[in-house]
Amino acid sequence: MTAPIRVLVCDDQALIRTGFATIIDAQPDLEVVGECGDGRAAVELAGRLEPDVVVMDVRMPVLDGIEATRLLAGAGVADPVKVLVVTTFNLDEYVYEALRAGASGFLLKDAPPAQLLHGIRIVAGGAALLAPEVTRQLVGRYAARIRPGNEAEVPLAPRELEVLRLIAEGLPNSEIAAALVISHETVKTYVSRILTKLDLRDRVQAVVYAHRRGLVT
Repeated sequence: MTAPIRVLVCDDQALIRTGFATIIDAQPDLEVVGECGDGRAAVELAGRLEPDVVVMDVRMPVLDGIEATRLLAGAGVADPVKVLVVTTFNLDEYVYEALRAGASGFLLKDAPPAQLLHGIRIVAGGAALLAPEVTRQLVGRYAARIRPGNEAEVPLAPRELEVLRLIAEGLPNSEIAAALVISHETVKTYVSRILTKLDLRDRVQAVVYAHRRGLVT
């Protein structure tokens, strides 16, 4: 049998930690290996327990979830950990800063349990989880702070630019394929090329890249 996905839960509210842990441990393919109540403890526990995914809150004492995510998965981290940020705060800057810090996904705590479980599995598998409504947060008032982009600076072919823009708008591969009238496999090839050319880890980083470059309006 395949080993279960090892999960570390970090939230400063004990009731929420216990709730998440109960939901996660009830799944045969998931296992909670640790719990903690602040970002500093999350960084220390992740180094010791080596979880596959850290479920991370944003607002916490000692060290907040954004900084903890940066230490676990940010640029320059030799062995980054996959982080799924789960928070009650659906603000533009929290979303944007969490993704910039290296998070592989962003969910709200009022999401149904099935969505949390799906998110953990998706992130553990190396993909990114970013719902369209969260993606749209990146073009809200916070997007005004992002400098206008110049397509000439982006080392992508025209079709790859089209695909990148659709990724940044929150479309999954199936909808990108329908929009561009190409096959699902062709979309996957384009996505792979885009990530390689731009030296990006996953689709979430592609979303951040597109918005920082002003490629999405």
